[in-house]
Amino acid sequence: MKQTYIAIIHKDPESDFGLSFPDFPGCVTAGDSFEEAASEAEEVLKFHIAGMSADGEEIPEASNFDFDLADEPGFVGVTLIEVDVPGRKERYNVTLDVGLVARIDEAAGKGKRSDFLGQAAEEKLGRG
Repeated sequence: MKQTYIAIIHKDPESDFGLSFPDFPGCVTAGDSFEEAASEAEEVLKFHIAGMSADGEEIPEASNFDFDLADEPGFVGVTLIEVDVPGRKERYNVTLDVGLVARIDEAAGKGKRSDFLGQAAEEKLGRG
């Protein structure tokens, strides 16, 4: 599912451009130019969300613009970053060849079968 999150653009004198995400405290990126910082923003946010998902944390819904940024130090503006957000996980019962399951378990590592199968499906579907 696609979500579009707000990224706040910061620029203090004698510093790089920075982007931070109000919905994800601590998730930031920076660059010599706005373009450089913005080009990294999607990857940084995807990595942050993947970590939250792996830890079982709830991914927040995207905020709207109903907050005041005028007094934010170094505030330059905002931009929007669109990323895929993983959905809720659900258990399914599937039937597979035992030899295939053994090879999956060997490739995936102990306890990682579901993640491996999900990633393989995403890659096969062209989304990974």
